Amino acid sequence: MTVKLTVHPNQFQSELKDLYGLFFEDINHAADGGIYAEMIQNRSFEFDPIDHPTYHALYGWETKDGLPLEEERLSLRVLSDNPIHPNNQHYLKINCHNQLIIRNKGFNNGLFIESEAVYEASFFAKADFNHQAVMIELQDEAGIVYDSAAVEINQLKWQRYKVELRSDKKLRNGRLALRFKENTNLSIDMISLFPADTFKNRVNGCRNDIAQKLADMKPKFMRFPGGCLVHDGSLNSQDRDSMYRWKNTLGPVETRPPRRNSWGYHQSLGLGYFEYFQLCEDLGAKPIPVLPAGFDPHHQRAVPFSELGEWIQDALDLIEFANGAADSEWGSVRAEMGHPDPFHLEYLAIGNEEVGQAFFDRYNQFHAAIKSVYPEMQLINSAGPFAEGSEYERGWANARQNQSDLVDEHYYQSPAWFFSNHYRYDRYSSDDPQVFLGEYASKENKWWNALAEASYMIGLERNADKVALACYAPMLANCDHVNWQPNLIWFNQEAVYGSVNYDVQKLFMTKQGSHNVAYHIDQLPEDHLIDDNPITGQIQLKADGAEIHYRDMIIHNKSTGEKTSVSSSQLSANDLIAIGNTDANHYSISFTFEKTAGRDDKGFNLIFGRRADDHYYNWALGGWQNQDCLLSAVHDGSDSVLTQSIWRVEPHQEYRCHIEINHRTITTHINDELFNHIEDAPYVMKSLYTNVVYDQETKKYYVKLVNAKADDLDIQVNCQDHNMAIKHSLSAAVTAKNSLDQPNQVQYSCEKYDLTTDTITIAAYSVVFLVLKTTDSI
Repeated sequence: MTVKLTVHPNQFQSELKDLYGLFFEDINHAADGGIYAEMIQNRSFEFDPIDHPTYHALYGWETKDGLPLEEERLSLRVLSDNPIHPNNQHYLKINCHNQLIIRNKGFNNGLFIESEAVYEASFFAKADFNHQAVMIELQDEAGIVYDSAAVEINQLKWQRYKVELRSDKKLRNGRLALRFKENTNLSIDMISLFPADTFKNRVNGCRNDIAQKLADMKPKFMRFPGGCLVHDGSLNSQDRDSMYRWKNTLGPVETRPPRRNSWGYHQSLGLGYFEYFQLCEDLGAKPIPVLPAGFDPHHQRAVPFSELGEWIQDALDLIEFANGAADSEWGSVRAEMGHPDPFHLEYLAIGNEEVGQAFFDRYNQFHAAIKSVYPEMQLINSAGPFAEGSEYERGWANARQNQSDLVDEHYYQSPAWFFSNHYRYDRYSSDDPQVFLGEYASKENKWWNALAEASYMIGLERNADKVALACYAPMLANCDHVNWQPNLIWFNQEAVYGSVNYDVQKLFMTKQGSHNVAYHIDQLPEDHLIDDNPITGQIQLKADGAEIHYRDMIIHNKSTGEKTSVSSSQLSANDLIAIGNTDANHYSISFTFEKTAGRDDKGFNLIFGRRADDHYYNWALGGWQNQDCLLSAVHDGSDSVLTQSIWRVEPHQEYRCHIEINHRTITTHINDELFNHIEDAPYVMKSLYTNVVYDQETKKYYVKLVNAKADDLDIQVNCQDHNMAIKHSLSAAVTAKNSLDQPNQVQYSCEKYDLTTDTITIAAYSVVFLVLKTTDSI
């Protein structure tokens, strides 16, 4: 059977506007050791155990023999008595009688030095007396020198020195070495190595290959600087572990304070707000900065309302920094940094996947203050880290109350969830604030996951009147420093590659279109129902780092009335015990438990409906950081959070728990209070996911088709006055996954078709975009 799709040209529907963009967070060494082109790790000797327990001031530095560098009495010390700037406290003091060599290999296994490429080496130094010198060298791991430059230190105060280096050989295990001759007596800091060829040739800029990978996607926007990075930290902007405060990131890099990164490493802040705005401009992407609202949900720290004015003023100052005239207070700071013209900020997000009323009480004040001064600014509220539940509902209620322009939704789910929830946004109201899908991904970097995301993006486009913005997350990952998976783009110091998910995102972004277009489709095969079975199977209890005593446990078959008692017992550490099995369509489990010991941030789990190791449901009582009452489902080994409510297990307190499962509807109560209620949607695979858009700029129609099934599908397309089509196709094995060694596992093809005569085959497991053309435009 051949599917017939008819496009109704000029019947334009909702606008897609700024739909597809990028999410940036300094996770997985995305900034330092990533897109920020600085090649030296710990350039300013500011690494500290507060960043990571293994860090110290000489971390990342080594001797000429490749051994970790250590302080030596008098000859090599880390001091702080007379620094370059109070924000950059530590520096290296060299007072050696014999020759001394120190080296740095960067963030991976060695610096990657391209043959004949120019590298700018620099450092700050001050001599204790005249006629001091430093030899700066490009070496390999064995110490062979490929280029060097002698630098005379002729100032008794801090001064920046810069030289150019190049190698006639490609190095994959390079080192930047500094050679101090006999009887050297000087101080040195901010030892840096940058490729001269940065993206758009920006000073203190971005790594060209990674940034070009982003530019190739033609994003409409970029959200930055996070992520949980935004709000995790101390409330005092001067603290070493403070929240991300944008004003700390301005000015010359040597004056920017070092900061702890919430993902367990160091932030130099070399890539700061000015550089983020500049990168957005260079990418042609609208900036979407995210500011904290004076609330840290990770540690339950909140700024008193009497002190919130400073935080609100930060938001107002940021808008002036981005958009103000060059002679305004903060516009002049931007101008002094090299950008007198405004950055044209349109969107501003307050908070990141927030939980708890404390944030929303503060958001109210941000919203009112910003709108009173900048009514045109599109403000983005938060709907928590999950697709359903108490914090999702709280965020949406607050957004409606404030009439926020957008609501930031986040979720990371299984492919099954994305396929099952294809129509999620069909049920949203176009009268509500619009959705900013600020973080989403389907848990792995395999082609099956990319197909699931592609099918879902068809639904996002169809609902462009409700979903204004969407970005895959996270964006970047250094292969040797992984905090989170999956990720859109992977790299080491030498190479960069896009995941198979990147291939899908790039296709949708480069051919987004400006308007949905009316069409109808005939002779489409029926959708395939994969799983609508009742939730039955084994029932288990699993400890999660806490000691739990449980009693009065009863499994009740609601259909027959049969009740099965489970003996009282306890769990500890990572215990996993089976307590029963049921094939009932409708049943409940009730019990009482008490947490008596163990980790404060943990509780335990009730597993039910377990058919196999890769297929079950879970009721988390405590969950992440002991703040969740959460239901999740695991399908084919990949989990999805169905719904979450904020809740905490207190020690030495009894809780009466009840969960009821009726076919695929799950309801939970704790102490007779309703906490969760959700239906796990049937797992349905459409025979073909389709949408049609028009692009005002190119004057072309794009027919977008996703075939996630194992069978090819033939289609004929009809569009008045358009008799040709260019078929752009992506296909791969469902388990295909890109890597550094095999970065192109997705097959791309481009073919021309005559729409008046040709039937077009949409291959199994493929994403196909048809660009419709008239004969005159071929």
